[in-house]
Amino acid sequence: MQTKTTRRSNRERTETTRAELIAAARRLFIEKGYAETATPDIVAEAGLTRGALYHHFPDKKALFQAVVEREAEAVEKEIEDASPETLGSRDALVKGGEAFLAAMAQPGRTRLLLLDGPAVLGRTEMDAIDDRHATRSLKAGLVFAVRSGDLSKQLPIDALTRLLSSAFDRAALAIDAGAEPAGYKAGLAALIDGVLALE
Repeated sequence: MQTKTTRRSNRERTETTRAELIAAARRLFIEKGYAETATPDIVAEAGLTRGALYHHFPDKKALFQAVVEREAEAVEKEIEDASPETLGSRDALVKGGEAFLAAMAQPGRTRLLLLDGPAVLGRTEMDAIDDRHATRSLKAGLVFAVRSGDLSKQLPIDALTRLLSSAFDRAALAIDAGAEPAGYKAGLAALIDGVLALE
């Protein structure tokens, strides 16, 4: 019984240390950028040792990937929370898109996911991360629209998902640069309506 308690507390300590490293790295990657953030800065920010960092992550890039993955998970959760199927396919897609833009407005998130992420990890790895999170949610919304009879079965869902995802990313970048969100939200809703109207 005592051993189990020790194991559990070790696991909890491990998870806590990992979370502290990811949080510290996130702050620095946002503030200074990936290239300008050194591992000694990260461990100092986290109040940990370099040994602790390398116990959890083989290098800075692996830690960056963990930060990006966590951000992508957070975005996906906001999309999922805002777009239950009870809304109907069109409203779920629109609300999910609005939730994506709101989630991307979190300070530093656009830089992590849309600028530094592809530059550091490469397009292939970022696509894989997107496919596990926001893009997966978008594809599920489009599949739901097909099943509901609101979207043509003849349309290539994978290609359509990528194209719409790119439009959402472009809107997030524009808003992050200071553009008015309302225009992009209206434009994306019109884009969704146009897609749903296709035969």
